[in-house]
Amino acid sequence: MAASQSPIVRVPSRCTPETAQATVTFEVIGYSLHKGLGRGKCLCSAAFSIGGYEWCIRYFPDGSKNVASEGYVSVFLMLLTKDAEVRANYTFKLVDSFRARSVMLLPSRMQRVFNSSTRYWGYRTFMKRTVEQESVYLRDDRLLIECDLEVIKETLVVQLPPSNLSDNLAKLLEEKKGADVTFSVQGEFFSAHRIVLAMRSPVFDAELYGPMGDKGRQDITIEDMQAAVFKAFLHFIYTDSMPSMDDLVDEDKTEMVKHLLVAADKYAMERMKMICEGMLCKSIDVQTVATILALADQYHCSNLKDACIEFMLSSNRLADVIASKGYVHLKRSHPGVIVDVFERAAKSRKI
Repeated sequence: MAASQSPIVRVPSRCTPETAQATVTFEVIGYSLHKGLGRGKCLCSAAFSIGGYEWCIRYFPDGSKNVASEGYVSVFLMLLTKDAEVRANYTFKLVDSFRARSVMLLPSRMQRVFNSSTRYWGYRTFMKRTVEQESVYLRDDRLLIECDLEVIKETLVVQLPPSNLSDNLAKLLEEKKGADVTFSVQGEFFSAHRIVLAMRSPVFDAELYGPMGDKGRQDITIEDMQAAVFKAFLHFIYTDSMPSMDDLVDEDKTEMVKHLLVAADKYAMERMKMICEGMLCKSIDVQTVATILALADQYHCSNLKDACIEFMLSSNRLADVIASKGYVHLKRSHPGVIVDVFERAAKSRKI
């Protein structure tokens, strides 16, 4: 017996770095007064936030604890956020106030990992405390230090496969598995699932589960809808999308959408009704505008109604529309719409 196989789903993913960058300036006022503070003793800048983490700069006027820092100023970047691990690039510079430029004394851009065990990184021998160096970078006994910080955050991006929920529901409708209600439409029978119908339509919900409904009813006859329309209507209920109409000519496609709009209105399927409105807006021409306008008025489709009236009043089409077959029905069945058309025409002329 052959081993059963299931399809392998490959989900592509990639790891992309996101960065947050900023330049922080730390001004040491009274540089000469801080001399003699003692090796390993420091001053700290105010805390600043970059990349969602808190940081500060530690300034050691007599060098850090390491003996190699003797005779130097030491600077370190410190992560203040607790229980965090951050990868960051940083560079320390001194500002030459006389020439209005920043100078990198140590020409290397450092990348380090900051965490709870190693919270700070920097330079023990940042600036040699000599008269020559101090004469370049001190002004009014002030030392200006810049830190360029780039925080790197790795973000795992998983490309999800497309949803197959609508395909699964379409398959459920097609295979009739678990179907518990049957509709008879013009001699054709359609099996469906009561819970799906009730979930999608408040009208079906009331008919199938409401206090006045017959919860045990399994056979329902639909008398005011064509079988092809009901089949397309069920497709939308299960998939939330219109069925393919590529096999229909434009005129038949427009008629199908009209019938689906009526069905959507009857069963309070507002999204479907709006989709039908949008499709009919694209089908408006001189021959169809009157019948579509009558439909829009009858079923309270304000957007579709406005689109029809705007079409009739634009480019001097009104005379051609009045000569069309659909206009006779519109004038007889929806006289109020005719009034709207001519009132808007009068207003547009005044403008």
